[in-house]
Amino acid sequence: MKTTGIHHITAIVGDPRENVQFYERVLGLHLVKQTVNFDDPLTYHLYFGNEEGAPGTLMTFFPWPKGRPGKIGGGQVGETVFSVGKGVLPFWLARLQKEGIPVEEHRRGEEHILLFKDPHGLVLQLREGRSKEGAKDFMGIAAAYRIQGFRGAVLYSMNPQKTERALTDFLGFEEVRRTKDYARFESAGPLGNEVDVYQVPMERGSLGTGVVHHIAFRAKDEQEQEAFKEKGQNLSYGVTEVKDRKYFKAIYLREGGGNLFEIATDPPGFSVDEEKEVLGRKLMLPEIYEDRRGEIESVLLPLRRHHED
Repeated sequence: MKTTGIHHITAIVGDPRENVQFYERVLGLHLVKQTVNFDDPLTYHLYFGNEEGAPGTLMTFFPWPKGRPGKIGGGQVGETVFSVGKGVLPFWLARLQKEGIPVEEHRRGEEHILLFKDPHGLVLQLREGRSKEGAKDFMGIAAAYRIQGFRGAVLYSMNPQKTERALTDFLGFEEVRRTKDYARFESAGPLGNEVDVYQVPMERGSLGTGVVHHIAFRAKDEQEQEAFKEKGQNLSYGVTEVKDRKYFKAIYLREGGGNLFEIATDPPGFSVDEEKEVLGRKLMLPEIYEDRRGEIESVLLPLRRHHED
């Protein structure tokens, strides 16, 4: 039993309008679902990804418009890594610079990396990955240049060895590379299949804007998720009960290095309450909060979509 890779990554940010402006207009990701944090319904939960919001493409956010900045540290995704096609990094370097976004170019081994931050301080990477067909032009970005989804993530840990054991013994990742600074682990999925563990133990980070809240890994269905739950319990992880997030089922645990891991099912997906052609156009609430729609909409800042102006 092995996960195929990352399902989604969820972070805390500031103003949701700035969040939409950056991830949709600048990075060219689709806002595929406007909903709320099911545990805190006066906070948005915004999902960005490819046209249908497929697992492996989903970056999601809890916007805290008046939130204080968090501290990036141990127990967090330190860098979120997006995948683009071969030979398109110069396009992205020029696009980000045109937007006034500071970009650093790095080499890690043979890999060419663009490193930058979103408006609220999240550290992002662009790296070349496998070429992928099927995308369409969006936000002035030709299909061949668009972000395909996740390449992977860089985990910061208070105990890198314990984090590595969670990846291999629990999730089924395999170690493929090790240097003084990073150990890389891979799964078999086409996207989100690489996780790097930074080898220097770090002090625990703190939640706030500009930090990742959790990273979710894929289970193909509820049966496989239940098997992961049993496996996690046998490994003495404090696994939660299954939580219904409407678009997937979820369980959570905190691994020994401090990272909050989620196991999320691939189905049912984001078309359970909206047609694919109109995903993300309006606020969708779970049934338990529908009678509070007026209150919720009065608190949430209205979003303005760039291509709906």
